[in-house]
This record gives sequence, C-alpha cells and structure tokens, in this order.
Amino acid sequence: MANERLRAALLQRGATVVEMAEVIKVDAKTVERWITKGRTPHRKHRFAVASFLGVEETYLWPDALTPTQAAAVSESEIVTVYPHRWAVPRDAWGRLFSAARQEIGVLVYSGLFLAEDTGIVRLLADKAATGTRVRILLGDPDSAEVAQRGADAGIGDGMAAKIRNMLVLYRPLRAVAGVEIRLHRTVLYNSIYRGDDQLLVNTHVYGQPAANAPVFHLRKVAGGDMVSTYVGSFETAWAGATPLDS
Repeated sequence: MANERLRAALLQRGATVVEMAEVIKVDAKTVERWITKGRTPHRKHRFAVASFLGVEETYLWPDALTPTQAAAVSESEIVTVYPHRWAVPRDAWGRLFSAARQEIGVLVYSGLFLAEDTGIVRLLADKAATGTRVRILLGDPDSAEVAQRGADAGIGDGMAAKIRNMLVLYRPLRAVAGVEIRLHRTVLYNSIYRGDDQLLVNTHVYGQPAANAPVFHLRKVAGGDMVSTYVGSFETAWAGATPLDS
C-alpha cells in the first residue's frame, strides 16, 4: 500500500523525490519504493526524512515502532520533574526562552509570575525583535472558564484580576513586532511554556494554585510524542483564541 502521508508531505515541502534522496543520501528508487510500495526505511533514514520534511516520524510511519519502543522513546523526552512550580529554578524560565530561535509560546490563565519578572518581559521583547515568534495565550478574564478556575483554586475573582494585571504588565510587549497575544476561553488542564523543542508543562490540580502543582521539563526526541501532544494542544487553543486587539 502506498504511503500517501509521505507523498503529501513531500509535495507540501515542494521537493522532488530526487532532491530528498540526495539530502538523505539514498538512491531515488529507494525513496520511490517508500512512497509507492509503502516500504518502511531503517530508523536513521526515517529520522532524516522526517527532519527534511519537517513532520513527525510517527506521522509518516505510525507502525514503525512497537508500543514498547514508542513508550520508551516518549519517556526519554522527560528531562526532569519538579514537584511544584515554585521548586523550578528561577533561571529555568529564562534559559528556556533564551535558547529558542524560532518559537516561544506561553499558554496560561494568568502566569503572573512571568510578567512580574521584568527581565523575562525584556527577554521576550528582545527575542521577538531578533526574529523569534512569540505567542502568548491568556485566559479571557470575562469568561466562565476563568471564573471556574478561580473558584477551583480558591481565589474567586482573583483569577480574572490577575489576568487584567497581566495585560497591564505586558503592555510594552504589545508594541513589539513579532509578539502576538490572544485571549482564550478553554478549560485549561496545563499551563504550557515553550522554547522551540523544549517545554515546561505546569499541570493544574483541583483545589490548588498552579504554583503548588508539578512541572514537567520536556525535550523533543525523534519518535517521541509527548512534546508533540502538548504542542498540538497549544495550537488548538491558539486557533480558537481571540487576538487581544480585535
């Protein structure tokens, strides 16, 4: 059976079979067989193809890894686990964003601790000014979801107030080209902080503020899908959110 995902990814990349074969150093006829006959390449070639096309290896060849192998690869994406957000080293947030070259993402209800750090705000502005895309998703302070989160965390209207404070603190960022801020109305299960292929994921725990909940430090590994899962969640929230100035 032909691998239509591979064919479509190649077309979307705007590359030919010959061009890809040259990049990954195999014969063009071998690439043709991967596409037309659905042959599965060796792992080093799967990784090279996925990197060239900018898609996940598991998307192109979903059955290439056994469930045990897929679980092991995904587990290796976990760099460390912090029992509470307040236990994350203070400079970890700065290092996450400083290392980013293409994409910085923040998905929170308020994330007030970030905006109160003037160094982080300045860093986000500097990264945007040098070409890194910076996207920030804040909870809509007028939404039922934010009100419910405030109630669940025991702070009531304090959650909406924190978000409005965030909007004031982020005012300098709104004037920086490359920074986009949107308001979302999702039921948020995790706060996500992204710097390219690394994430800090702050889980949400019923009855507890986010600062008391665990944080997972994840780094993308070829074949793993934990980072991809959270990035996909970010993109879904982003697509349904409202631009701040609309």
